[in-house]
Amino acid sequence: MFEHMSEAEARAQILEQVAGYCDTFHKKAPYKEGDRIPYASRVYDHDEMVNLVDSALEFWLTSGRYTDEFEKKLAGYLGVKHCALVNSGSSANLLAFMTLTSPLLGERRIKKGDEIITVACGFPTTVAPAIQYGAVPVFVDVTIPQYNIDVTMLEAARSDRTKAVMIAHTLGNPFDLRAVKAFCGKYGLWLVEDNCDALGTRYTMEEDGGEVTRFTGTIGDIGTSSFYPPHHMTMGEGGAVYTDNGLLNRIMRSLRDWGRDCVCPSGRDNMCGHRFDRQYGELPLGYDHKYVYSHLGYNLKATDMQAAIGCAQLDKFPSFVERRRHNFDRLKAALAGTEEKLILPEACPHSRPSWFGFLITCKEGTDRNEVVRYVEQKGVQTRMLFAGNLTKHPCFDEMRKSGEGYRVAGNLENTDRILRDTFWVGVYPGMTDEMIDYMAKTIREAIGR
Repeated sequence: MFEHMSEAEARAQILEQVAGYCDTFHKKAPYKEGDRIPYASRVYDHDEMVNLVDSALEFWLTSGRYTDEFEKKLAGYLGVKHCALVNSGSSANLLAFMTLTSPLLGERRIKKGDEIITVACGFPTTVAPAIQYGAVPVFVDVTIPQYNIDVTMLEAARSDRTKAVMIAHTLGNPFDLRAVKAFCGKYGLWLVEDNCDALGTRYTMEEDGGEVTRFTGTIGDIGTSSFYPPHHMTMGEGGAVYTDNGLLNRIMRSLRDWGRDCVCPSGRDNMCGHRFDRQYGELPLGYDHKYVYSHLGYNLKATDMQAAIGCAQLDKFPSFVERRRHNFDRLKAALAGTEEKLILPEACPHSRPSWFGFLITCKEGTDRNEVVRYVEQKGVQTRMLFAGNLTKHPCFDEMRKSGEGYRVAGNLENTDRILRDTFWVGVYPGMTDEMIDYMAKTIREAIGR
């Protein structure tokens, strides 16, 4: 079939057929009332599939040209200097945290037994890296209806061992970055923004007597993203860590790539010209720099096929964000008047969220479980706010019994209320107005029974 073609001609023919295949067999049927409405789903077309196959035809498999392109495009979109692609959002959080444990950071490095201020109402892998390393999470309550850290408790949470604040922007709604950033600046603490559920969210900070609007994830020292299928954009599995700090970037890339000291990308040697003429630690003079390790690291790289999908998704991403905002606003307007029984979500001041979901808290007299069961029976998928209260899960059983490994500043009253009374539905960009209206109608029916 390809004997009389050049490689470029053969590839072009294959990719044209791939595009046709996707357009023919990956079309979604139009929504009909009663069809199941998932809380999230992939939104893609032939661009992603063509990129995927294009990468597969090269058979490079590990990080390559698409990875380089994706890192540059995401950094450019966010307005940051450095971006490292990794294999998941959880790996991104692991890498962000472990970066702050590097000896290269001197007195500011996080050591075992140091404390990290965070919240228990969220996803476990925001907190897991600290516990796994031997640091101590200090849990602070959250507010309703913003579902983010109660900044009035920050001072009470701090101790002489506090080294960082690491918290997520909840379902696209940013936490009070003005207050948290000021607190971290006052005490010289690191700030890690888990931006996995908030890519595209904007926040206005006060800087140098004026106001500057930035993307969340770029205001702290390090930001993280996830590209798991339900998230704002997808590459199947995947994540990213980003920063403006050159030293942090050097550390995170070392830790991502086995802990090595060398910065040569895969398949390239001796970029610095000093591969065999330096001495490191107690190694012999001239030991191959490609096998010198400055950290005890991991292999957290993504494949180039994942990055290829991500490149196509990034081109569509601004439209995804706008559709999420449209869907959120339409659903909130459609639920107006239900406030006697439901607490509807509110955006953090100074923000323009890129909403991941629509949080609802049932008021006293309205049973969350009954509402959720009815809504699910009617074909609308729901989710809890992740762990609800992480400290009540089986993974904390031993720590609860011993009274060691974490502490709580104040109480977790709202966190427990969310565990008991809160759920959410999706607003992903593949949702139509008809789907949003059906969800609103179904929720109204559930609370009116």
